[in-house]
Amino acid sequence: MKTICIAALVSFAIIPLSALAVSYPVELEQELNGAEVLASTETIDHDMAGLVLQNFGDRPVECTAVFRNGPEAPRTRRTTLQAGERKPMTAKFKRDVIRLRIKLTCETQ
Repeated sequence: MKTICIAALVSFAIIPLSALAVSYPVELEQELNGAEVLASTETIDHDMAGLVLQNFGDRPVECTAVFRNGPEAPRTRRTTLQAGERKPMTAKFKRDVIRLRIKLTCETQ
């Protein structure tokens, strides 16, 4: 009886954790202009998204990302990546994200 109660408590404790999983489609459009940059998207929360950039080239790269979530104003983030550097870019929105579109433009310096 004790093991059944413990198993039931554990299963009820796991249910809220699965409700926290956030997933929405992300479309990434890239204009790298010869830059050796790897971009990967992340769904952080229901109203927050991220983009992780990594520069594999030998020269610094200047990148601009525009995050679009439906009718809200786009969020623009800019960064400079040194050779071999990895940096995250995030955007928080006022509404829940249903579909996110990111336009990434990078140019070598």
